[in-house]
This record gives sequence, C-alpha cells and structure tokens, in this order.
Amino acid sequence: MSKIERDAARFRHIVKGRIRKELKQYMSRGELFGKKGKDVISIPLPEIDIPRFRFGTGGSGGVGQGDGEPGQPVGPGEGGQPGPAGEDEGQHVLEVDVSLDELAEILGEELELPRIEPKGAKSITATYRRYSGIRRVGPEGLRHFKRTYRESLKRQIMAGTFDPKKPIFTPIREDRRYRSWVDVVHPEFNAAIVYMMDVSGSMGDEQKEIVRIESFWIDTWLRAQYKELETRYIIHDAVAHEVDRETFFHTRESGGTRISSAYTKAAEIIGANYPPQDWNIYLFHFSDGDNWGGGDTEVCLEILKSRLVPDANLFGYGQVQSPYGSGQFIKDLRHQFSSDEKVVLSDIQGRDGIHGSIKEFLGKGN
Repeated sequence: MSKIERDAARFRHIVKGRIRKELKQYMSRGELFGKKGKDVISIPLPEIDIPRFRFGTGGSGGVGQGDGEPGQPVGPGEGGQPGPAGEDEGQHVLEVDVSLDELAEILGEELELPRIEPKGAKSITATYRRYSGIRRVGPEGLRHFKRTYRESLKRQIMAGTFDPKKPIFTPIREDRRYRSWVDVVHPEFNAAIVYMMDVSGSMGDEQKEIVRIESFWIDTWLRAQYKELETRYIIHDAVAHEVDRETFFHTRESGGTRISSAYTKAAEIIGANYPPQDWNIYLFHFSDGDNWGGGDTEVCLEILKSRLVPDANLFGYGQVQSPYGSGQFIKDLRHQFSSDEKVVLSDIQGRDGIHGSIKEFLGKGN
C-alpha cells in the first residue's frame, strides 16, 4: 500500500469514527437525506480540517520572499488597515461521501444490532468466483507473476546459473504458476417492507418528518442484509391507499382515523405479491395513537393476529408523540402482544427518541 493510500485509509477511519460519535445527532436531523445519491450519501462533518496551500502573488514582496522588516505585513496589502468586504466564500464544514453499506455498518456497530437471519424456503442464488490457490496450469490471464518469478529464481539458483550482478529471468513452462478458483453459490434472499402511516389531521409535518427519518435508517440497515428489497407505501385516514414514496411523505389529510383500513390493504398487498414462504416481510406502522371508536381497534387486533403477524418477520408500530393524538393504540397493542417477539412497539417522544426507536425496531435481528 502506498503512502497516499495509507493516508486515505486513515482519513476514512477518522471519518467513520466521527460519524459514529455523532450518529445520534445525525439520526435526529433530516437535511442530509436530501443529498442521497444512488449508493452514497453526503454527510457534513464539522471540525475536520484538511491542510491546504494558499499561494500569494509572485514577486510582490512580503515575509518569505526576501528580506523582511519588523511590522511589514505578510503578503500584499497595507498592514493594520481594514479592507473592503471580500467576495470569496468563508470556511465551511467538510462534506464527505459515505456509501450506504458503510453507513449501515456504522449503524450496526453503534446500536449493536445483530445480523438478520433470513427465512424463506426459496431464494435467489448467485455464483461468485473466489480465488483460493495456485496451480501449474491455467490461462495466461491468470498467471501469478510473483510465484512464477520465485520458481524461476529457485530453479536458476539450484542449477548454479543465477548471476546476482546480472540477473536475467526467463521462465520456462515448469516455472509458471496460475491462480486457481472455486465457484461459491451464495443465497440472496427476497425481502419486502410495507410502510403504513396515519395522515389524518392530527399527524402534522413534524410527525411525518420523524417517520421519514426513521424509515431512512430502517431501509439502510435492511438493504445491507438483503440483496433484493422491495418497498411499498400505504397512507390512511379513514380510508387507506397505496401510494409512491413522494406521496407517502408529503400528503396531509384532515379526516378521521380508521387504522384497520391500512392493515387490510397491507394484507391484500402481501397476499397478492409476497408469499411468506418465499419472502422476508417487514411491516412498519406509524401513528399518533388515535383510532376511530366504533370497535375498529378490535378489527385491527384480529387482522394482526390472523393475517399480518404470522406472515411477517417483524411488525413494528411506532407511535409518534403529537399534541392532538390520544396515544391509546399502543396501549391496546401492548395488552394483546406483550409476549410476541415478532411485534415491536416503540413510543417515539420527538426527534430525540429516534435513536432509541431504531434500536427497538432492529435490535432483535428478526
């Protein structure tokens, strides 16, 4: 490894350490998610200084360019005199690009998340070539230069023909060595996430922003566990609709709340597209805890027990604190599913609760 490669690796190590140190702060903010690319995300890192040179105007005098006198200014300009306002930008924080795989690794280390053991009798398999040894025959494109050089050197030394003052190496057939490989079959399991969110009048912009932040981190972790991950979105007030991601995070309604409509829609989507014997299914529902009082909670509990929870790896319910929500629904779920490890309930007390909520949702490795 060259010196510049060592320096780059050291800098990456510093960056990862800094991100991990500030992870809780990043998890409560949402502005960096707008800068997400296909495979990387830009993260602002203050207080990491990169040394750089600034060049003055050649031949203009000043200390460092000939003899200097006491009181003489360093560089052009009159010492001690304020100048006009500048037009150059000031010093800003450094933004670094971090791959989503690296971000998932940092998340897992910081929150001590266990690796997920996928279920499902059916999976996609991919074959990878792994170089595992050296052999005497093979294609020239896989010739191992160092091993071939070593064999040629050994042969010449043993034959007494090696001249250290004028070393010449001409490998013969017996000297040549080639990389060998084995084909490794690796299973790539299917996974699907269904996000559900209450968009009734009691769920404001701040509550939806918390949901957006949580879903980003959940996606980041699950995508690191599964090669293929499909995501579906459901919004509901008194009626549920499947929507795209943009609509999911930017829709606001003013009607009442009937949670069973979302659970019914989720069951329909799973039944039509994701057989539980072939897919790892994750369900996340976010609400402020209000639900219609006409017996709808009992309907919700029945759908969960008979259709959703049995088919899912995990059902996560996040109750986002709201000045308008009653917060009752999470109490009903706790009463019904207190001993079910596939049901995870999280009471999210504002943005500061996101860090703990993510660990609650993903900490069991389901």
